[in-house]
Order: sequence, then C-alpha cells, then structure tokens
Amino acid sequence: MAKKKMTLEEQIEKGLTELAFGSCCDAVKLLFMSEDEIMQKLPKLKLINVSEIKRPKGGGMEIKFFDRIKAFEKLIENNGERQENGLSFYEALEKSAQNNAEEVGNG
Repeated sequence: MAKKKMTLEEQIEKGLTELAFGSCCDAVKLLFMSEDEIMQKLPKLKLINVSEIKRPKGGGMEIKFFDRIKAFEKLIENNGERQENGLSFYEALEKSAQNNAEEVGNG
C-alpha cells in the first residue's frame, strides 16, 4: 500500500508536534557517547528538537533545543485558524439547508 503524500500543512503540523512533544533522550545520549559511537549512531538518533550543537575548545558539548512553548503556541494558533476558517460538516449542512429554505421561500 502506497503512503499518502502529506500536504505542506500536515508536514508543518507534524514537525511542530514533534518539537512540542518530542523526547530529548537521544540528545542526552549524545553527551555520553564517544566520537566513534556518535559517528556510528548519529543517523539513527532523533534530534528534531535540537537547534544547535557545539563542542567548545575546553571540551564537553553544548546542546540547545528549540522552544517547546513556542511550538505549543503555534499548534494552538494553527488549530484556532482551522476552526475559524473551516466549517464543520454539520455547520455546512445547516447553512446549506438555510440557504435552500430561503430560496424556496423567495421562489
């Protein structure tokens, strides 16, 4: 069965959801891996919520994450816009029935 191609809006929502709810466990694992382990395991790590990784000259590693609160806010904003712009099936049905009743009354 072929996968349904996601629309841009669906891709954005999926990405924001992963930023808002995604785990930081793989990023923390990265802190404790050796160079060899990092190069081996890096392709399999889920690091979508990581915005920046630095290795300071003094050693160690700095990992910065995207702001979860901003992702939550954007998800809520997008959800509100969809509700305002799109009528539910029942609202559309009711509006259609009202328009038909007006046309019959005026006809």
